[in-house]
Amino acid sequence: MVYAVVRAGGRQEKVEVGTIVTMDRIKADKDGTVELAAVLLVDGDTITSDAAALSKVKVTAEVLGDLRGPKIVIQKFKNKTGYKKRQGHRQELTRVKITGIK
Repeated sequence: MVYAVVRAGGRQEKVEVGTIVTMDRIKADKDGTVELAAVLLVDGDTITSDAAALSKVKVTAEVLGDLRGPKIVIQKFKNKTGYKKRQGHRQELTRVKITGIK
């Protein structure tokens, strides 16, 4: 069993070949592929966490599409002053499918 832990938009995700991951919005190449940076690689009994060895590891992914996350509402209120503020936010996301770990 081969899997890797990759850096994906400020977070880390455990991925295998065929895994679909939703991460922060990233730009893809013109052919729709992305290369992700590996933080850890597990290949059977071998665990690789050395930075020099991980620089040779390539985790490739195919972009399936861009989407937006759920709307969250930010409300601020201060008692007895009349201060109220309401703000909304929807995170820009990208869905990718892992195609290879080499």
